[in-house]
Order: sequence, then C-alpha cells, then structure tokens
Amino acid sequence: MREYWIRIRDNYMTQFVLGALGIPIGITVGCMDTVFGKVLLYLSALRDLHPVYFIPFLPLAGIMIAYTYFRFGGKSSRGMNLIFEIGHGEENVIPLRLIPFVMCGTWMTHLFGGSAGREGVAVQIGATVSHWAGSHVPVKNASRIFLVAGMAAGFAGLFRTPVAAVLFAMEVLVVGELRYEALFPAITAAFAASTTSKFLGLQKFTFLLQESVDLEPGTVCRLLLLGVIFGVVGGAFAWILKRTKQFAASKIPGPVLRIALAGVGLSLLLLVFWKGRYAGLGTNLIEASFYGGVVFPWDWGLKFGLTVLTLSVGYQGGEVTPLFSIGASLGCVLGGILGIPSEFAAALGYAAVFGCATNTFFAPMLIGAEVFGYSYLPYFFVVCAVSYVFNMNKSIYTSQRS
Repeated sequence: MREYWIRIRDNYMTQFVLGALGIPIGITVGCMDTVFGKVLLYLSALRDLHPVYFIPFLPLAGIMIAYTYFRFGGKSSRGMNLIFEIGHGEENVIPLRLIPFVMCGTWMTHLFGGSAGREGVAVQIGATVSHWAGSHVPVKNASRIFLVAGMAAGFAGLFRTPVAAVLFAMEVLVVGELRYEALFPAITAAFAASTTSKFLGLQKFTFLLQESVDLEPGTVCRLLLLGVIFGVVGGAFAWILKRTKQFAASKIPGPVLRIALAGVGLSLLLLVFWKGRYAGLGTNLIEASFYGGVVFPWDWGLKFGLTVLTLSVGYQGGEVTPLFSIGASLGCVLGGILGIPSEFAAALGYAAVFGCATNTFFAPMLIGAEVFGYSYLPYFFVVCAVSYVFNMNKSIYTSQRS
C-alpha cells in the first residue's frame, strides 16, 4: 500500500514538473514566434507595396536558400520530416541551427513572393527549443513529451489559438492517436506562448460570425456536400504536393538548379496573375472572403497550384495559412452557389481544408471555434467530420504515421 501511494505521489510530482517547465518553454517560443511573425508581416507588406521590384528576384532568393541549406544545413534541411522522425524515435537530435535557417529562409521566400505559409516554421521553432530542454530533464520520455509541448507552443504562439494548438500537436504525429502523456505540458506551453505573443503585439486573425443558421434537413445536406468538397480539395492538395516534390526531385536532382529554374517560372506566373495576388501567405484572400472583398471563382485554384509549386521545389515556409486562404476563398464561392451565407461557408472551408490536408480531426474544429466563435462548433464538427472521411487519408506531412 505504501508503494502504491509513493507511485501516485511521484506521478503527480512528475506532472507538476512537466507542466511547470512548459511555461518557460512557452514564453521562449512565444517570443521567438513574435519576432518571426512580425518580421514576416513587415516583409510581406513591403513586397505588396512593390511587387514588381521583388518578385522577379525570387529565383535568386531560391538559389541562396537552397545553397545555404545544401552547404551548411545538415539535418536542418529535413525540416518537418526531422520533427516527425524525432517524435517517432527515429532520430535523437534537432540541431539548434535549424531555427535561424528556417526563419531566414522563410523570410526570403515571402519577401520575394513565394506562395507559402508560416506554421511549419513556428512548429519547428517550438519543437527545437522544447526538445533541447527536454533532453536536459531527468524524466522518462521527457524529450518526446516536450517535443509535443513545443509543437503546441509554436502553433499557439503564432496563431494565438492555444486550444487548437494543443490538439494539433497531440494528434498530428500519428493518425488516430493522441499523445496524452504530453497533455499537461502542452497546455501550459501553448497558453504561455499565446499569452506572450499577445502581450508582445503579434496580430491574430479573428472574425466573429453573426449568421443564424438552422440545422434543418436542407441545410444539413448542403453542409454535408461542403464537407465532401473540402475533404477532396484538402486531400488532393496533400497528394499533389507529395507527387510534385517527387517529380521535381527526379527530373532535376540538384536542389540549387531545381529551385532556380522553377523560380523563374514561378516569378513569371506570380506577376502575370494580377501582380502578386497569389504571392505570400494568402491573407489577402482570407480578408476578401470575410470582409466583402472581391473573390474570383478561380482564386482558390490558383493559390492551390502556386503554393504546391513553391513548396515542392524547395522554398521555405509552411502550408497552413495558404490552406486557410484556399478553404476560405473556395467556401466563399460555394456559399453563393449553395445558398449559404458566404462568410459562414468561408469559415467552414477555412477550418476543414486545413484539417484534411494535415489529416487531423480535432484541431480544425477547435481552430474554427477559436477564430469564428464557439457557438458555431456544431457546424464545424459536421463539416470537418465529413471532410475528414473524404480526404483519402492523405497528409502534407509525409512522415505522419497512420
């Protein structure tokens, strides 16, 4: 009996220590996310003011990114795949130089117009910091536990959606499996990171929906149809991105030459299509979808294709914010066709396409609730559940296990 109570005491003490250590990790990651995010927004705004001065130099930026990674990056060049390999116990070390490499590479990608995101950078920052900290904690599996906590902190610090960040980090490594041992430190790290970035003034996108939508049979049928479409689009994005990366690598094995040649074509396309409308994060399409701007029926498709091209040839960044813009602009168009309020349909697409492309279920529902209002959680549940079924079990994270 005495040993039983000792085990309980030790378990509570371990959880307390892990949760307490999550706070400084979250604060550190939140500070780094803020620096990364603010510089990224500044460079994006500068490019938007003078697209014809920056986008033509995208190939040169690509050459610098690819050569630097090839010459000095080492394991850092594996990016998110390295994070997943650590989570699966296939690797033991994340080099700290990964952080400046991925931050600077992403800044250059966005300054010169590459269509990419930012979440991958934030997750890598959080994972690197927390895994290093966990390797110095004398607790069983501490480094892998803190890896999840750091991923949650990175996501939460950048997007300031801590609840969704916790679920995203816990479920993204293995499909259908939640890393419950990391729950408490993930919560403390995510909320600490989100609070820190908020205090430091990092912007958060929020749009509180005002539509009153009844779940009557006709509406449910339209929501189910939206779920199918979003699921197919999200799954197709992940599948095409993987195939395009393989095709580009097989046709042009050299990373420097590959990114240079593709960069020339990419910069021309970005300028031809409305002088950079589809460059960068895609937040312009998100804002247009929710604030009455012009959304063309082809916006989502062009953003889809240019993002795939940007990321498949070696430019740095993430996929999530472009996925938000693809889903929002697609939802806005479909809302008009199906007789659903455009902002409401855009919000559903914002969450569902992200969830399908990352092959996650809980995170997209909660990010929808945190961004658009918790009263709409039942609608996000219906659409995200259907879209999850129809995403063909594909993921932008090729090292994700299923």
